[in-house]
Amino acid sequence: MCNDDVRSPALYCNNNEVMAFHRRETMKKIIKATAAMAAAGLSLGLIAGCGSGNSNADKGHVYFLSMKVEQADQIRELADNFTAETGIEVDVATASSDTYEQTLKSELAKSEAPTVFDVDNNDFLNWTDYYADMSDTNMYKDLTKQDYAMKNGDEIGAVPYVMERYGIIYNKALLQKYFDASWSSVKDVETINNFDTLKTVADEIQAHKDDLGIKGAFTSAGFDTSSIKRFGDQLAHVPVYYEYRDQGVTQLPATISDTYIPNFKKIFDLYITDSTTPASQLSSATMDDANSEFALGEAVFLQNGTWGYSQIKDQNVPDEDMGVLPIYIGTEGEEKAGLTVSFLYFAMNKNASEKDQQATRQFLDYILQNDDARKLVTDEMGFETPFKSYAENGYKTTNPIHRANDAYAVKGNYDIVIYPLPSTQWVMSLGNAMLEYAQGTGDWDTVASAFVDGWASEYKTTH
Repeated sequence: MCNDDVRSPALYCNNNEVMAFHRRETMKKIIKATAAMAAAGLSLGLIAGCGSGNSNADKGHVYFLSMKVEQADQIRELADNFTAETGIEVDVATASSDTYEQTLKSELAKSEAPTVFDVDNNDFLNWTDYYADMSDTNMYKDLTKQDYAMKNGDEIGAVPYVMERYGIIYNKALLQKYFDASWSSVKDVETINNFDTLKTVADEIQAHKDDLGIKGAFTSAGFDTSSIKRFGDQLAHVPVYYEYRDQGVTQLPATISDTYIPNFKKIFDLYITDSTTPASQLSSATMDDANSEFALGEAVFLQNGTWGYSQIKDQNVPDEDMGVLPIYIGTEGEEKAGLTVSFLYFAMNKNASEKDQQATRQFLDYILQNDDARKLVTDEMGFETPFKSYAENGYKTTNPIHRANDAYAVKGNYDIVIYPLPSTQWVMSLGNAMLEYAQGTGDWDTVASAFVDGWASEYKTTH
């Protein structure tokens, strides 16, 4: 039976059929997934489905709040399959990453709060009052490395279930066309292992874009709500990694230096100069625009990650033509860099009833152990999981963004690891300063201040 709507007016249920996540058309109608890359950034961009009529309230109830908007359809399918098999009702809600913390805070305060929810290492410390100890869960026991889990004091607060990587996705066919041109000065992708070479390639592609039949070297660096975090968050993590490395820390430091601000500027300047889109139009450019430009073969390079595969697959660029470069920013020794790596984690709500916690454990076990679920997670969602049982039973995604990392791993290249940022406010303030700079309405000093001074300020606010 469908619960009363006690969570949010944006949540609704339908017991007669599975509620599919509404797909948003792109301007060229070629992107299959995600109405959402943030549902235009709405803070309550949530959709939920109630379990099928086969659900049994006596068996408990699961409410999963996810930030994986790109895989909303598949998560809903996973939940409905579990309900059909077990009779346990599962509600699923999704919120885009830029509104997720706000939404989670609101949902956890309600009487029918999520029983399981996503966290990442940026926001992990914000929810310590809610974490159930997951040390005795099968998911934790099945991790390839238990160090991957995040601790809440002496307890296991969250267990990773998605290993994600990102970098600069490139179109191999278009890049080969560049290599074969008489005017190109770089002839092999193996040579592109540092910022200076990347810039040479991008500059030459931009100068000869008409010869290549494209609109620009890089897709649009959009700054609407669906895309801004690619720069204030994902791109910023690269200089932040080197800062953590220099400080010799893994926990959030109180301050950060300006050592890598010039490097940050170099890569961002490249993105907005060698682009399909004039800087004056970036404020309204979306993630869908960037995905569309890449999928149509209008640009060679797209900064994105494994989560974006579902939005560009089965289009004009076949999997075999997708490669990924690390995000080079001109640091010493970056020739040995690999892709940026991060995790997304499950956390269980200790304030849920014992019955609902047990139902939630069954749901997590289903994801871990059921062959149909593992196939959906691996093949349809394109997730790389950190579980031994997935690997032992042959469940390994063909997602080309993940597989591109294999070559870097074989060569022993270091991962650019995601380390904590001060807050979502820091990300958004930095992103807004970057947009002002790109448009010519602000200067780079403001970006540098948002990065360094903003870090110290947000640390004081949050600590």
